[in-house]
Amino acid sequence: MIPRTAGPRKPRQGTKQQRVLAMLRRPEGATVAQIAEATGWQAHTVQGFFAGLKKRQRIAVEAAERVRQAGPGKEGAKGSYTVYRIVEAG
Repeated sequence: MIPRTAGPRKPRQGTKQQRVLAMLRRPEGATVAQIAEATGWQAHTVQGFFAGLKKRQRIAVEAAERVRQAGPGKEGAKGSYTVYRIVEAG
């Protein structure tokens, strides 16, 4: 085993975490379904990732837009979705 040198660890490039963070930083944000498709995760794993961001990395994820597809001629719950974004400090 190679001993670690002092100092903060550098993030690896091309990880799923980096991909998700980039999606959440886009102006249009991202839905759970989009993130799940991009990472291969289940929807509940995406939600858990959001909770971990808030708890461990102090990165807040907000529900930027909720689209409900309920009523006549709509898709119902399966057509409803929420767009999430990272809350930028400032």
